Amino acid sequence: MFTGIIEAVGEIRDLTPCGGDLRVVVGCGDLNMGAVALGDSIAVNGVCLTVVEFNANSFTADVSSETVTCTTVSGLTTGSPVNLEMAMLPTTRLGGHLVSGHVDGVGEIKRRWSDARSERFRIQAPDELAKYIAAKGSICVDGISLTVNAVDDNEFELNIVPHTLTATTMGSYQAGQKVNLEVDIIARYLERLLSSSADSASPGITRELLKSRGFF
Repeated sequence: MFTGIIEAVGEIRDLTPCGGDLRVVVGCGDLNMGAVALGDSIAVNGVCLTVVEFNANSFTADVSSETVTCTTVSGLTTGSPVNLEMAMLPTTRLGGHLVSGHVDGVGEIKRRWSDARSERFRIQAPDELAKYIAAKGSICVDGISLTVNAVDDNEFELNIVPHTLTATTMGSYQAGQKVNLEVDIIARYLERLLSSSADSASPGITRELLKSRGFF
């Protein structure tokens, strides 16, 4: 699990086809590699990868064909900057929100514009993810925990403050950029609970119950 608080911006050092999938070498930037061990999880642009080799300046991970298909990994090249975060510990301060590192889909930045010292982004999500995105809710974009400002059908808006622009890869993003999206895991589980209740003889958790408790 991760928090969506980026620890460093690294870069892709090498991408090598390997038996139908990929092996990637990532330059770690300012990430504290002294705390890394074989088998650890590191999120790369929001994709949870397992460390199979490492040194003081980089780590190597295998990327499955499923991950290549479902994320922006296929669009990365040598030198591409990437957001990095090590898996959280039980003692980690949860400054963002709970992030699994399992990308739900790929979105596209449709527009970017300035708003005082911040930058606003409008992103189009795949249609099947739109129902999980709510105004003032959380979403993970390329591994970054962000708050949704507004939602319009399958598009949503973000307000990115100067620190986030400089501490992540978002400072360089423009219209047309493809980004990894992971919706709030709570929305996923809530949908499952509602679906299970509908198929059960016992009403359990229903929309009416949630509404009566102030969730709608």
